[in-house]
Amino acid sequence: MKTLKDVKVGTTAVVKRLHGEGPVKRRIMDMGITRGVELHVRKVAPLGDPMELNLRGYELSVRKADAEMIEVE
Repeated sequence: MKTLKDVKVGTTAVVKRLHGEGPVKRRIMDMGITRGVELHVRKVAPLGDPMELNLRGYELSVRKADAEMIEVE
């Protein structure tokens, strides 16, 4: 299983599945991260947290803990 945390900078991945439950999963979905969405990893902070993504025409920063819950292909 490959998660968003494993995707390298400058690469694009497609969301396959969201893990997690309740409010955490809902928050991820509210940010626009749903199944089938393409995520482009723009950059990662020097200490590895957060990651900056491009999706659906906007930029989004995601913590590594949240990125581990997003399965990609």
